[in-house]
Amino acid sequence: MRSSITSRQIAAARALLDIRQSDLAAASGVSINTIRNIEAGTVVPRASTSAALRAALELRGVCFIDDQGQVGAVVVK
Repeated sequence: MRSSITSRQIAAARALLDIRQSDLAAASGVSINTIRNIEAGTVVPRASTSAALRAALELRGVCFIDDQGQVGAVVVK
């Protein structure tokens, strides 16, 4: 099973891709308000929400590094 991504990783991945929250919302099917709240740290996303965000970012070329359970940096392919 793939690890969950953090709110900071979501924001960092968006920055690397130079996309807005609204772009990620459209690509992932997650509402922009939910993305704002996740990135602000005011909510913890459901597993399905985290998976949708991760999949949308990975489709755009982001690779999330998971080293022995420690999820780390994001890299654009």
